[in-house]
Amino acid sequence: MPETTLSAALDKAGHAVDNDPSRIVRPARAGANVSMFESRRVPAVIRPTSPHQVPGIVRAFGDDEAPPLHAVSTGRNWGLGSREPTRHDTVRIELDGLDRIRDLDTRHGWAVIEPGVTQRHLAAELSDTPRMLNVTASSGHSSVLGNALDRGVGLRRQRTDDLVGLEVVLPDGEQIRVGWWPAEDTATAPNPYGLGPSLLHLFTQSDYGIVTAGVIRLLPRPEIQRVLRLTFDRDRLSAAVDELRRWHAQGLVHGVLKIYDTTSSTTYGTSAQGGYLVHVPLGGTGEVVAALTDTACRLADASGLFTSVARSDQEPPADDDIVSLVVQHGYAGDVAHHEAMLRSAVGQAAPGVDDHGGGWIFFLPLVPYTGRDVTAALRLLDQVHAETGIRPGATVNALDPDVIDLVVSLRFARTADETARAHQALDLLYELFTEAGYLPYRLDVDHGEWTDRLTDPGALALTRRIRDVIDPHRVMAHGRYT
Repeated sequence: MPETTLSAALDKAGHAVDNDPSRIVRPARAGANVSMFESRRVPAVIRPTSPHQVPGIVRAFGDDEAPPLHAVSTGRNWGLGSREPTRHDTVRIELDGLDRIRDLDTRHGWAVIEPGVTQRHLAAELSDTPRMLNVTASSGHSSVLGNALDRGVGLRRQRTDDLVGLEVVLPDGEQIRVGWWPAEDTATAPNPYGLGPSLLHLFTQSDYGIVTAGVIRLLPRPEIQRVLRLTFDRDRLSAAVDELRRWHAQGLVHGVLKIYDTTSSTTYGTSAQGGYLVHVPLGGTGEVVAALTDTACRLADASGLFTSVARSDQEPPADDDIVSLVVQHGYAGDVAHHEAMLRSAVGQAAPGVDDHGGGWIFFLPLVPYTGRDVTAALRLLDQVHAETGIRPGATVNALDPDVIDLVVSLRFARTADETARAHQALDLLYELFTEAGYLPYRLDVDHGEWTDRLTDPGALALTRRIRDVIDPHRVMAHGRYT
């Protein structure tokens, strides 16, 4: 990378950010990440304050010899690499300064937001309204749009189901909108697919452009929200999962049913007392919730599988039951307790996680929703522990009656020895789970090659042909999925 080319590109980018010297940092400070992935060299960081500045920044790097651009929202993609690019010598664009809620319609259920809008910000705007945000269990300081673009999972459903429109700056600096966008003079129904080939998800898990805004669906707020907390012993895992799947398939579950194992419960600040802790969300009118509660409690008792059943309306979580507080409030779109769970996991509040937090890595596969498969997947975690000395934690997120999002977390001390063993464990997780057919749906910055290994060759070739057309000068850096 010629120094003169970088300097020329940064000079042009300086004009795009109104010649404000505080908006360009050169070179970037070598920062850590909580997962202890290798820190990549970043020759410069550009921090726009307006979406209108982004096209000029992108055009400034159109020279074939200029370094590529890597955009982040708030940079809090913890466990998968945080704000790290996949390769060295990439210029980072930090979009946390684009933090406006441009438009909010609680009647029709959508919000137009920029990448710097956090869960905490949007959830606060929606308090005391008939709508709520599908929040994740991560920090309230994480980006709503950034997580949706990486296909994250909320407590109500997958975040891809929330995404209906995007504003994108292409590699040539052109700004376009794909999917559905609200009209200024009339109310139209959200339609993420549009007419003809749908372009919306061309820009999720993608390096085809830089997203400067998006339209997010807002969920109707249930009149009554209730959570059932159930526990069961380790030897009942397979039967309990099959029983819970039956509930899910028959409409008893209103959201993402969650099962925490002992390790994950301890990580996040709750004791599962040697077994498993289940959270079953219920919601609707008072009559509906009463009927759902009665049915679920009766089925739980009849099954003989569960050691305890608690109703949130009769037995609210204790003040020190951090997991249950986060989940119960999160189902209702409230992130009031999220930071306590983050501190339990890594010992730091959001600003200090990457520099000072305890080691934390995620592996994120999808598993069939059967007792046999969930049991087999968790046995693989025992194998990883036996071979590396790192004990993975697991949270079972039931997305629907067929699919489990298994959140595998690795906690470790950030010493040379434990870091090496944690990364050995991560490598082993990829190998063991894919061999078993439990494939990851999100990747970290060190395992992008799994896209090639797990994608149909024809589909992979097509995505690269599309990239050649959209970005012939390679303005955008290779991401985790290329």
